[in-house]
Amino acid sequence: MTLSIAVILAIGTIIFTLFVRAKDVPEPAPPSPTAHLEERKAQIYENLRDLQFEFRVGKLSDSDYQKTKLDLQRELARVLAEIDALQPVQAVQAKVAKAPASPAHAAGNGNKPEAHICPHCGAKFPLAMKFCGECGKVLVS
Repeated sequence: MTLSIAVILAIGTIIFTLFVRAKDVPEPAPPSPTAHLEERKAQIYENLRDLQFEFRVGKLSDSDYQKTKLDLQRELARVLAEIDALQPVQAVQAKVAKAPASPAHAAGNGNKPEAHICPHCGAKFPLAMKFCGECGKVLVS
C-alpha cells in the first residue's frame, strides 16, 4: 500500500513537472538589434589587444603592426557607426544630459567648455573620456 502511494506520488510529481503550461512560461526577451555588432566590437577590441601584445613580444614587424592596427581600427569605426545608426537618438541625448558639466560651463561665465587633451598624443576631445580615441592610452582626469 505504501509502495503504491509512493509510486503514484512520484509519477504525479514527474507529470506535473514535465507538463508546463504555455501561459506559465515567461516571454523571451526581445533580441537586441545591435547584439551581433556589440559582439563584433568586443572581438575587434580583443584582436587589437592581442595585436599589441604580439608586437611588444616581437612577433610582428612595425610595418605589419601598423597596417593590421589600421585595418582593425577602420573595421571598428564601421561597426561603431552601424551601432550608432541603429540606436535611437534619445539614448545618446540621455547620455549627454547625464554627463557632468565642465568647470568652465558650470561657472556660468558663458565661455565654451575646455577641451580635454591627451597627454600622450595631444588629441583634443570635447568631452572627458577614460581612454584616448587616438592612441588608446588611459586619460587622467
